[in-house]
Amino acid sequence: MHVFESLLFINGQWRRGSDDAFVDVINPSTEAVVGKVAVAAAADVQLAIDAADKGFKHWKQVSAQQRKLILKKTAVLIQERKEALSIAMTLEQGKPLEESRGEIDRVVDTFEWCAEESTRTYGRLLPQRKAGSREMIIREPIGPVAAFAPWNFPAAMSVRKIAAAIGAGCSIVIKHSEESPAVCVGIAQACHDAGLPAGVLNLLYYPAELISTLLIESPVIKKVSLTGSVAVGRTLSSLAGQHLKPVTMELGGHAPVIVFDDADIEKAAALTAAFKYRNAGQVCLGVSRIFVQRAVYDKFMDCFVGHVLQLKVGDGMDPSTTMGPLANARQLESMQRIMADVKQRNGNIVCGGKRVGDKGFFWEPTVINNITDEAMLMTEEPFGPITPIVPFDTFDEVVERANQLSLGLAAYAFTTSLKTSTAIVDALEAGWLGINAFSPALAEAPFGGMKASGIGREGGPEGFAAYTQTKFVSQDAS
Repeated sequence: MHVFESLLFINGQWRRGSDDAFVDVINPSTEAVVGKVAVAAAADVQLAIDAADKGFKHWKQVSAQQRKLILKKTAVLIQERKEALSIAMTLEQGKPLEESRGEIDRVVDTFEWCAEESTRTYGRLLPQRKAGSREMIIREPIGPVAAFAPWNFPAAMSVRKIAAAIGAGCSIVIKHSEESPAVCVGIAQACHDAGLPAGVLNLLYYPAELISTLLIESPVIKKVSLTGSVAVGRTLSSLAGQHLKPVTMELGGHAPVIVFDDADIEKAAALTAAFKYRNAGQVCLGVSRIFVQRAVYDKFMDCFVGHVLQLKVGDGMDPSTTMGPLANARQLESMQRIMADVKQRNGNIVCGGKRVGDKGFFWEPTVINNITDEAMLMTEEPFGPITPIVPFDTFDEVVERANQLSLGLAAYAFTTSLKTSTAIVDALEAGWLGINAFSPALAEAPFGGMKASGIGREGGPEGFAAYTQTKFVSQDAS
């Protein structure tokens, strides 16, 4: 039995919390305890803040080339430790081991890209207004950062923040999920082993309210970055706003998939089914609502359900498993609430619809039709393996239905018409669009949402720039 002890990482040292308290980490496949997480007291949070303050004062003076080398070395170490990190993730979070390995690959890619971007944080020199003068724009690290990472992609989501922040010259205190901490512990250790100075990266987990409040209220912290729910985003944005601190918020989504009648239906169904049930549907970019043009609705439904019925639900450590469990008991309860609403509204359960067994947080891959746009499944992010498939008739109709929610993280469409694809890209209110494809989040591409789905972007030059501030310098040598 693997048992992980996730300690606090403060000022380059692993330590227990001041109160020597721990909370258990549960394997969602077996409900067995597979680890424990150190609980932070107020004094520990303050130590992390002090460490980040000291670490930043040193780190901002380190050359971009040196930062690049450390990030590159971190990527190498994580690649070498890929299997152990992947196993830890699967045991704590539940996703199939192959999905965990793919997530570690994205972590390596992110560190490598941010390493290179650290040397591309350019300013610019303005044309002279008069002889002897010089006007410059300089980009500097913004300062110590407070970051908050979720449980569903515990490696990739944390590293988006870690690699960009330290690559830009910032220090960071990251509050990671206490439900899947071990992989972030491994990433922090890799950073340390690669030569990252003490205090530049600090790691806390629990309790969320205490940590978030103390971090955001501290005058040391200059920026806040969150990946989480809309509700938490509102709370932390409000708190940050009281202290006039910039925020990056990657929040919830409810992504529509629109399948037009000229699409390759078999391809659309296969790709959509594979993407929908990745990580048991616990993906912010994931498929939430499928709209299919009426003429091809039956064909799409048959193809989609055929792929769903081939999924094998089981322990993520089993090589034959294609969909693991939900991450925790809360997610299981959420699926039950959604299904109760479906039944109350006389929705039709095409397949699935219930828990699998009585041990572990397993849920059947589920497909629903005959459901209205007012149902909970269509208005609230399901964040699980339940898929509504509904028909539509016209372009204008489906655009209105797809855009009617306050969320706008991702959206997808399938069509072979260049005219239709161009029009749908222009019409959909989402920060991330896929046409005939579901692209993974790329290190070099900006990621974030519109409307209530977020503020700012992570990834790409846009995400990197969020960890810098701009200084204008006017110099007269005459």
